[in-house]
Order: sequence, then structure tokens, then C-alpha cells
Amino acid sequence: MDDNERKETWDDFRELVNMTPADLDKWLETDESRDVGQHKDGGESTGHASGRRITEILRARKGDLSDDDYRHMRKVVGYVRRHLAQRPSGDVRDTRWRYSLMNWGHDPLA
Repeated sequence: MDDNERKETWDDFRELVNMTPADLDKWLETDESRDVGQHKDGGESTGHASGRRITEILRARKGDLSDDDYRHMRKVVGYVRRHLAQRPSGDVRDTRWRYSLMNWGHDPLA
């Protein structure tokens, strides 16, 4: 990944991930967080695992991020953008749609 791709990924990630690491950690401890998303073999959902990875990325120094970290950041950006485009009508405060986005570090009500 070249420097331009890293910069674009970093900027997009920082724009869309609007939860702090502490807020995301707290959210990931809730039943609502654990219950949403795709669960493989009854284990942790893809989004929940991503949330844990996002907190690691947010806490890391930018210079310490690997190409694998940047690939995950791009995955997060893609997921958040796709799901924002699918916003349901009405109050989304207590919806699986919002909870899923929060697992990926984006609170649409923030």
C-alpha cells in the first residue's frame, strides 16, 4: 500500500469512526453489542471482533500501523458507508441497524 492509499484510508477511517476507544470498549461489553451481526458457529460476531480491532487501531500510533491494519480500516470504511446508505426510516435509537454500526465504531446519532 502506497503513501497516498494510506493517507486516504486514514482520513476516511478517522471521519467515519466517531466513537472513542473508551466508548467503543464500553459498548462492546453490552448484550446489545454481542447480539447483533453475523455469528459464525455461535461465536463472536464479525462486527464485534472488528470493534475490538478498531480500538487497537485507535490506540496505536499512526506510524506503528501495518498494512494489515490499513486493510482492516478500509474494510471498516466500506462497511460503515454501505450501512449508512441503508438507514431505516424513523427513530433508529434502539435498532439493530444502529447497534451494528456501533460495533464498527460509528454511532449514527453522535
